[in-house]
Amino acid sequence: MIPQLAVAFVVSLVIAFALAATEAALGRVTRTAVAEFAAEGRAGAPALQIVLADTAGYLSTVAFVRVLAEATAAVLVTVAASQLLDGFWPVFGTALAVMVLASFIIVGVSPRTLGRQHADWVALRAAKKLVWLRRILGPFARLLVAIGNAVTPGKGYRDGPFDSEAELRDLVDFAEDSRLIEAEEREMIHSVFELGDTIAREVMVPRTDMVTIQPDRAMRPALSLFLRSGFSRIPVIGEDADDPIGLLYFKDVARSLQEVGDDLVADVMRPIPYVPESKPIDALLREMQRDQTHLAIVVDEYGGTAGLVTIEDLIEEIVGEIADEYDRESPGVEHLDDGTVRVPARMHVDDLAEMFEVDIEEEDVDTVGGLLSKAIGRVPILGSNGTVAGLSLTAERMGGRRHRIATVLVRRVDADLAGGGAAAGASGESGAASASPGGRDRATQPGPGRDVQTGPAAAGPQPPGVSRVSAGGARDRGEQ
Repeated sequence: MIPQLAVAFVVSLVIAFALAATEAALGRVTRTAVAEFAAEGRAGAPALQIVLADTAGYLSTVAFVRVLAEATAAVLVTVAASQLLDGFWPVFGTALAVMVLASFIIVGVSPRTLGRQHADWVALRAAKKLVWLRRILGPFARLLVAIGNAVTPGKGYRDGPFDSEAELRDLVDFAEDSRLIEAEEREMIHSVFELGDTIAREVMVPRTDMVTIQPDRAMRPALSLFLRSGFSRIPVIGEDADDPIGLLYFKDVARSLQEVGDDLVADVMRPIPYVPESKPIDALLREMQRDQTHLAIVVDEYGGTAGLVTIEDLIEEIVGEIADEYDRESPGVEHLDDGTVRVPARMHVDDLAEMFEVDIEEEDVDTVGGLLSKAIGRVPILGSNGTVAGLSLTAERMGGRRHRIATVLVRRVDADLAGGGAAAGASGESGAASASPGGRDRATQPGPGRDVQTGPAAAGPQPPGVSRVSAGGARDRGEQ
């Protein structure tokens, strides 16, 4: 009886060994490499493409069979020990010692190391077997995953927690720690993951900073606006900012002046696309690529104009700030001698929380200025002060023709004064003007040829019919 148990034990460990190596290999092999293998005609490549098309489902099946093999080995060891030894504790100790060593070395360390070192070889040879294994045991594995999700608090995974975005993020971090990629490359990859979690409202230029023109203006004032603002595309509005009727291109104005000379804006403007403010920017980027558009009006839930978004805004979410020779930097974050930090009022709340390493969970406002307004319960004026998440916020300077808060002084306060992060009172009386939330301060001023409106027009009087619209918005990219 003992020889048969020993043979069955070894077979179970071999199966567990092979499946553990396969798990590790599937985590390292890439679809690009498998496509190359298929083009080269390598055996197992078509089956491996099928496996990688549903990695999580196949991994759940592999994990189920591997656990089954390990459990079988543990039972066999226990039965063999009970026949060779007398007493509960000797049998228990022997079986436990054998399985700990076998599981850690034979199933844990060795196969996973081989699977990572020879991922392509292992994956190609295991692919066909995995396809058949999934056909036979896949439904049962999915049933067990469903039962596991049912008894697990919160939302579970359809194919189990065997493949997720979090694991991919961890792999990216591990690649940076192993010097396989640079820190900038890691940040760019993480930015790609975050695209689906970011909406148009978070990256748009708010309507308070939109430069617009009316349709009855002539070409020469329009050209003057383009040259002073540095934009290459400007929205055309009807009665007000909630009535965008077209988009004026710098090239069309230049061509009209060269060929005709007496056209109006309405004669050369083009249609303008609209997007809801809740649209994820990864889908918006694909849509702009498909339609070959570079600018769209962002519409809020009430049908009003919330702002505008450009394809450059979306790309900057991946690669960071894009600047050219026309850009003018406005004051950003400034550390003062007394430990206080001066930040733009339009700085995003997430950036402030990251800078001071605090948690600020805020859904209603996007900017530091909006955070101060919510903390004090009214429109902030010069000297208004509030406390949020252990940070003291003080309105320092007002700016712009609407006399809105421009900069905020931020400093840490003692825990007993912070009151657990609750908002405290304010100093000064609230003004009559209403503040509109802005957003992440990027302070860029594009030049002709750039198709992005990310800042106010250059100083100087506005010609009649040319306006900077005013209303609420979200994330900003320039200082007024």
